[in-house]
Amino acid sequence: MTEAIFKTRFETLTGHAPFPWQIKLFEEWFVKGEFPCACNLSTGLGKTSVIAIWLIALMERPGKIPRRLVYVVNRRTVVDQTTDEVEKLRKNLPKLENFSDQFQQLAISTLRGQFADNREWSADPSRPAVICGTVDMIGSRLLFSGYGVGFKTKPLHAGFLGQDVLLVHDEAHLEPAFQKLLIAIEKEQREGERSQEMPWPKLRVMELTATSRGSGERDEEKPFELTEAEKNPPEVIPNPPTEPIHHVWRRQKAKKAIRLHPNEDDSKLSEEIDHLALEHKDSGQSVLVFVRTIEDVEKIVRKLPKKSTEQLTGTLRGLERDGLVRKPIFQRFLPESNRTEDVTPTTGAVYLVCTSAGEVGVNISADQMVCDLSTFESMTQRFGRVNRFGDRNDTRIDIVYPKEFGKKDKSGKLKIHELGRRRQKTLELLKRLNGDASPAALDKLDLADRLAAFTPAPQILPATDILFDAWALTTIRGRLPGRPPIEPYLHGVEDEKMAETYVAWRQEVWELRHEFGDERDRNQFQEYAAELLEDYPLKPHELLRDSTFRKNSGIRDKLLKIAEDYGDLPIWIQEPNGTVIATLASKVTDLQLASRTVILPPEAGGLKVTDGCSAGLFDGSDYMPEHRDLYDVADMWEDDKGPMRKRIWQDEDSPVGMILEREIKFENTEGEDAEPTRIWRWFVRKPEAANERSRIAYPLEPHLDEVKSFASKIVGRLRLPNDIAKAVILAAWFHDLGKNRERWQRSLGNYGYPREVFAKSGWLPDGTRLHPRDLFKDYRHEFGSVLDLLDEKHQHHMEFMALSPDMQDLAMHLIAAHHGRARPHFPLEEASDPARNAQAAVTLAIKTPQRFALLQRRYGRWGLAYLESLVRAADYTASAHPGSADVSTTTEDQP
Repeated sequence: MTEAIFKTRFETLTGHAPFPWQIKLFEEWFVKGEFPCACNLSTGLGKTSVIAIWLIALMERPGKIPRRLVYVVNRRTVVDQTTDEVEKLRKNLPKLENFSDQFQQLAISTLRGQFADNREWSADPSRPAVICGTVDMIGSRLLFSGYGVGFKTKPLHAGFLGQDVLLVHDEAHLEPAFQKLLIAIEKEQREGERSQEMPWPKLRVMELTATSRGSGERDEEKPFELTEAEKNPPEVIPNPPTEPIHHVWRRQKAKKAIRLHPNEDDSKLSEEIDHLALEHKDSGQSVLVFVRTIEDVEKIVRKLPKKSTEQLTGTLRGLERDGLVRKPIFQRFLPESNRTEDVTPTTGAVYLVCTSAGEVGVNISADQMVCDLSTFESMTQRFGRVNRFGDRNDTRIDIVYPKEFGKKDKSGKLKIHELGRRRQKTLELLKRLNGDASPAALDKLDLADRLAAFTPAPQILPATDILFDAWALTTIRGRLPGRPPIEPYLHGVEDEKMAETYVAWRQEVWELRHEFGDERDRNQFQEYAAELLEDYPLKPHELLRDSTFRKNSGIRDKLLKIAEDYGDLPIWIQEPNGTVIATLASKVTDLQLASRTVILPPEAGGLKVTDGCSAGLFDGSDYMPEHRDLYDVADMWEDDKGPMRKRIWQDEDSPVGMILEREIKFENTEGEDAEPTRIWRWFVRKPEAANERSRIAYPLEPHLDEVKSFASKIVGRLRLPNDIAKAVILAAWFHDLGKNRERWQRSLGNYGYPREVFAKSGWLPDGTRLHPRDLFKDYRHEFGSVLDLLDEKHQHHMEFMALSPDMQDLAMHLIAAHHGRARPHFPLEEASDPARNAQAAVTLAIKTPQRFALLQRRYGRWGLAYLESLVRAADYTASAHPGSADVSTTTEDQP
């Protein structure tokens, strides 16, 4: 591709001409199917354009470029603006000449926000996709441990995020532990899983950062940087700019004048910052205020004009955090092209007061800034949020720094902790700038000196092949010796004082309050609660996070206040592995809090409410019945098509376009005068529910034929090797054979068996409905499906035997693992089939873990999960569009 063609395509997609570094990145790397280990780029230079560059390269070299791009932002982001940029790309795709319909189907998914896990990215592995998510969301899924993901779909997420993917880690220097983990996974796939080269790209990792800490295994590779012309702007820059490089120069030399203010008394820090911020009160400008602690945020906000001030902290609940961007004050801090609301000019200043939550992941640009002193990487991020595009000449950054960075001991000797020393070194570097905080001036500081002023890196644990093996055993849902929690591997090991706890409110905690007769009763209930949260998982919009043990204002102390007032209120605590502890507010222990999620009933209160609206903060407030609806916001999970789920009582109308996921009955136990039995119905909008036909009870044989057809199309587009393709297609074709059992059909409510055999319940042509019944709980139809293929008398046995022995193993595993089992085993109570020989079932149960281990060595952990996901994707598509497949698969769809 010529440079001219790239420029034309880039401008068509993004709306502006490419910068020189963007052309260089495409020509020297992406179009060759290669990616630098790191891109060291100053903030404000359009780093998210790597998505457009990837997309153009994919269109040019589809066989060499990963089909999916995963864009990871730091966990403290306020709103997923990356998704907005990708939406613009997708809207502009049809404007390209020689446009392919395949790219019109570019999938966009985020693991939070508007497109919250809309499953577009996992519906078709041959479809180009962009997935945006946080370190926690992406990292947990890569390690087969997705937060808020049931055990059945954990392998699907790991396979689709860990294969055929370019993973871009933005602001990687802020999460050194996660970057080390990514490099370890990449190395393991490249070197530790060499037994068989897969015909699809493995995981590739590229960090984006203004200052890299160094990533370990790939440090010998030189990071990608700006062109020499971009790094050395002339003294006089054309105004107005007429060439793309002029915009780079303006941003590189953006005027940001530093003023340093010593603070004599730490207790008066907020007062000094308020004083400096109010110097701008009549300017009509946007003023950004940064401080390191939530306590200082609260003090500062109280003294600034209430109607002109918003605050942003990492402790905000997701719903309120995502809603903040639509508020008029916040809109003033966005570039005009990103504003969604009209902003009325004012004579007074507007203020946004932030902790580090405002430092990354959001494209804001203030006119002025006032802040305290943090470490160097934090200060660099702050500077990048003021006069971001270099279009002002009067920007000022007022920095209040402590006169002393430590505390005196009893002998009068000054003691400075490591963090204080790093801040002290940062101050020394800022003084060297001589008042100039432009990106160009920052880049001229010595790299070693800059790194020495960074926040100390946490202890980083090595991720080994043994740990990868343990995490991949997703069928084992509880604690497993040798399988540690993944949190320390995502963020590093930090002091207990840094521990954090999530909080959410759910109505079911109150409705299902339970008095436990014995420990067995408790265990059964806790398993049931875990199942409920798997069906209806906690989503980011309903979660807030705060320090666990911060004195007087941490989660623990606020829970203690609730326990004093409502000690007998039920509380659920969800552990990282998905298990649930059901307890009372008065019995919660410290050990149950750190790195866990506390789920409260609305009756517990605790949410800060201002003027009848939720502030999204957990402050331990008393429960007010009139605010009840502000607590449980689970049903406010939405994507661009509307609500994704809804819980209703039996006298409410069923939601349109949703299917019934679960029904909970509350029996009358209070005598004749009590209310009759109540029924709580939980609906979800799955892909199947988007199509009215999916509510029809669909026959089994047509369903299997359609899954086979879709699998043939998928493997054909992926160009899989012939033998692997045949195994995948056969597994897809026969994955539900085990549903052809009388008791299983009875569990659907089908009493017409064997005359009629259905794949799922739903409406019959005569207007009656098959109602699922829990009659056959311990039988797994996928286990029965494998037994059917092994039976010499079964009608499809010969098709199975036509595969090579290796491919027979693969096909059996893909069928067995279709609903999350067989990784590595079937639980004892599920490893049987009344319709088959008992010895055959025992043999299959014994060989299943052995087969899993063999195949994982052959295809790799993420490679095997990826192959499993191809069958899942075919079934997913067939279920979403029953009757739409051409079951007479054409030769061009065959591998």
